[in-house]
Amino acid sequence: MLSTVIEVRDLDVSIAGRTVLQGVDLTVQDGQFVALMGANGSGKSTLVRAVTRLRPVADGSVELFGTPLARFDEWHRIGYVPQRAGAASGVPASVREVVASGRLGRRRLFRPLSRADRRAVDDALEVVGLEDRAAESVATLSGGQQQRVLIARALAGEPELFFLDEPTAGVDLPNQEALARSLAVLGDRGATIVLVAHELGPLAPLVDRAVVMSHGRVSYDGDPLDEQAVHEPHHHPRIERHDHTPHVGSPLDSLEER
Repeated sequence: MLSTVIEVRDLDVSIAGRTVLQGVDLTVQDGQFVALMGANGSGKSTLVRAVTRLRPVADGSVELFGTPLARFDEWHRIGYVPQRAGAASGVPASVREVVASGRLGRRRLFRPLSRADRRAVDDALEVVGLEDRAAESVATLSGGQQQRVLIARALAGEPELFFLDEPTAGVDLPNQEALARSLAVLGDRGATIVLVAHELGPLAPLVDRAVVMSHGRVSYDGDPLDEQAVHEPHHHPRIERHDHTPHVGSPLDSLEER
């Protein structure tokens, strides 16, 4: 029997007195690849930020790996790749150094990398196809390559659950395809993946399940949809309920989120 990794029930989120998400339920089980989709402003990125405790919730409950969010402290089990973030951040660093920072949750501060740390970093670089660029400055890479560095940084921490917020936004097709190959490896290893996306592109074949947000609510939860169907919410079934599916909600980072 599959275990529940994320469980959100009847989640409400308010920003500046305005209700952004209301009555959102979602359950994600171990090993699923879930695409969280919807129009700009629908609440999909906010959902992830609420579940990862980056935004407060007004009402309802969130559990990660069976633990209420307020008591959850095993953050090494979670990898998070934020939206539209560059890996360079103005600080001179090599690709390997950025990826190695993903090990901080698994070792003491100021301790040198152990053999296990180095092995995890090498593996993460190999998964994203950047092992030959490890010694180069991150600032010399393209935006798509930097996004792959951020995925490798998350992967280096050896998490069980990945959140990726619009990883292909503004990324050219070759790098989208490289991202898809990397995520396919993670899926084959049994990772649970929640992908926020406006469009799936080369990632579409990897998706097990689509959850579509509309006006702060879940409007569809079921089999993967083609992109035309995602953006025609009136043609969706109300919500295709799974026996195991409660809702997942999330607050809005700003009132204009993707």
